[in-house]
Amino acid sequence: MVSPAIAVMVLVAGFPVLYAVWLSLHEYSLRTPGLSRWAAPFALGNYLTALSSQEFWSALRTTLAFTAISVVLELALGMAMALLMQRVARGSAFLRAAVLVPWSVLTVVTAIMWRSVFDPTLGFVNTVLGALGLPADTVWLGSTPQAFVVMVVADVWKTAPFMALLLLAGLQGIPRETYEAAAVDGASAWQRFWRITLPLLRSALLVALIFRTLDALRIFDLPYTLTKGAFGTDTLSLLAFRQLQEQGIVGLGSALSVLTFLVVMAISVIYIRLMRPNAGSAR
Repeated sequence: MVSPAIAVMVLVAGFPVLYAVWLSLHEYSLRTPGLSRWAAPFALGNYLTALSSQEFWSALRTTLAFTAISVVLELALGMAMALLMQRVARGSAFLRAAVLVPWSVLTVVTAIMWRSVFDPTLGFVNTVLGALGLPADTVWLGSTPQAFVVMVVADVWKTAPFMALLLLAGLQGIPRETYEAAAVDGASAWQRFWRITLPLLRSALLVALIFRTLDALRIFDLPYTLTKGAFGTDTLSLLAFRQLQEQGIVGLGSALSVLTFLVVMAISVIYIRLMRPNAGSAR
């Protein structure tokens, strides 16, 4: 009964992945017509080239740093926003809709907005810094690590509401009687949060972390619109894009894409392994 759905999933999701792996094992380039052969040695030449490239390791460090910082900040802000929305009784529907506005904005539009905010001459940030008597001549998107900071700020602003929405759904599934019983027993607000909220929110946290981590590891449109990958903002997806689209080196670009896929899968497995063993204790 489920075979038609499985066939569609294999066709839509599985075939592109397998074809990318096939291309990554070949020397194939749009710049050299007719070039199509196994990438020596042992069809792993493109992977060896990628792993020996300083650009790859620099992009990997940037991607991992961006993912770690942005996801941690989004988790903290999303948790605070979810707890606040859970407590609001009147106007809760309007509040939730307003909170989700940044998430509904296209990433390219978000990047353009924050690029304007951090503009060195007309931007809001330097204007405020100048009014406070602080240095107001910083070229945010033209220096390192300021460009990286702008990229993190823009991503947190856009996706923290998404994290809040997922966590709010988990919070609403926790019985209020549990909190009332803990309060009667003398548990403080911090103890209720640490002993009740976090354990019972483990499944929602896992889903939220996996979704956001996957998106952050594959980030492309934000750094591309902000800096084109310059000044310490080059990511794995951006590096693969340059090889595939701008330079036409399909084999090497496919190898970079497969390596990005492997990094994403490895971190997802680590998340699940770390969160799942204790899931039973929360019940």
